[in-house]
Amino acid sequence: MGQLNTFQRIRAMETEKQSLFALYLCERMLPNYEFFHQLTGFGELKPLRGALNALWDRHANPKHSKINAERWQEKVDEVTPSEYGHDMLGVYPAMDACTAISTLLQGVLDKDAKNFVDVAKVSQASVAKFIELNIADEVPAEQLREAVNQHELYQYEVEMQQAMLNYLEAQPTVTKALVNQLKQMVADEGISNIGLEVNQSSD
Repeated sequence: MGQLNTFQRIRAMETEKQSLFALYLCERMLPNYEFFHQLTGFGELKPLRGALNALWDRHANPKHSKINAERWQEKVDEVTPSEYGHDMLGVYPAMDACTAISTLLQGVLDKDAKNFVDVAKVSQASVAKFIELNIADEVPAEQLREAVNQHELYQYEVEMQQAMLNYLEAQPTVTKALVNQLKQMVADEGISNIGLEVNQSSD
């Protein structure tokens, strides 16, 4: 049997690790929404930040932290931008951040690995689209996909996901210490999935 790809590896993990992995990816996408909000004044960061905080708490204290995932989804949906009326590249990563968080919440509701895999796909696709929109004028159409795949931002996204899977697979179980460690790792990395610097005051 050949080496499993990223999405197969997510499916092979326990549900709590799948969810934690997806949460880590969502946390890396949040600054993209914050940047868009600061530029346009559209929406509000608070519902997204609140949903992620609730999910971190749920992982750290599973016996004591309940989460109303449907209500958080509603709040996220209310502040999700649309590409219509926003003629700027930044709307797409902002939309993707909302989509990823909503998908993660759906995964928590359904306990379905498909949703956690979809978060990883959304994050990769978000990076790919961002690169594509930035280089489309410089690269011939027939070479665009290859150029995206070879771009350092996309390569880093794929490698980061693989590295985090390596890390989680090596952990015997999800503990409060592990959850806190992942939160700190996002902060230490200091950039979003498309390379935006993280505003540490947003937490």
